[in-house]
Amino acid sequence: MSSKDERNRTQVIDKIAKMDEPRRSIMQRVHDIIVAAAPALKPRIWYGMPAYAESASTPALVTLRNDERLNLAITEKADFQPAGGVDGLLMPAAWYFETVDAHTERRIAEIVRSVAG
Repeated sequence: MSSKDERNRTQVIDKIAKMDEPRRSIMQRVHDIIVAAAPALKPRIWYGMPAYAESASTPALVTLRNDERLNLAITEKADFQPAGGVDGLLMPAAWYFETVDAHTERRIAEIVRSVAG
């Protein structure tokens, strides 16, 4: 990992560490899921939030937000595919969560892997 990648990773870890509990633990868990599911994505701060990109100098593909609700989102820079089925041409781009159970962990990993391709 380059020194810039390491510095960016440290900034993400520090950003998460400054969150209040229980959100801090939840966001740390989601961060761990993301880096395990897509090790090629590099953590970085993107518009003030933890994010994950293909490199330190490319736009973020996935973000984590700590707003009214916790949010995992795919940015407009990712390759979107229509959902199909009942959702037709809609392209899912954000998921809100309040906690992370085993099913949510698996779904987050699937979403991130689909973006990291």
